[in-house]
Amino acid sequence: MYILGHHVLVYVLLVGAVLLTVATFWKGDAAVRYAGLTHLAVEVAQFIIHPRFGDTGAESIVLAVDFISSVVLLLLAVRFAALWLGATMMLQSALFSLHAYYLVMELPQDRVHAWINNTCDWGIITCIVTGLVTGARRRKALAREDAERAARRQQLLARV
Repeated sequence: MYILGHHVLVYVLLVGAVLLTVATFWKGDAAVRYAGLTHLAVEVAQFIIHPRFGDTGAESIVLAVDFISSVVLLLLAVRFAALWLGATMMLQSALFSLHAYYLVMELPQDRVHAWINNTCDWGIITCIVTGLVTGARRRKALAREDAERAARRQQLLARV
């Protein structure tokens, strides 16, 4: 089913990216926020580019957007040294490679392209959600440890 020239899955991925970005700004740390914002920028750029330029004209622009997002995710992975960020970067680089292959070989976008593209997109979303969950759990554990430390300090002060 197509709506305004897009397949319904494109809208599902775009809504997923928007909800993910909202969740990252609500509960995430800096690394998760930057990764979520980068993914949202890629999804919105591709959503805007494809109807305006078509499949053949948009290939170079999508390749440039994928390259920029891969570099941003590489810098984030180096800066924050998180495993989920490395996986996100690798999946975005796979998307860059996919689009480069189809551009250089002058192949039309087919079902294999769509399958790999959607799998990488959902993988990126899954990695960012993993970073969101692990960051929230880490902050909760640190808060619990701080509360226990404060309680022990209060007990020691009460004894003295």
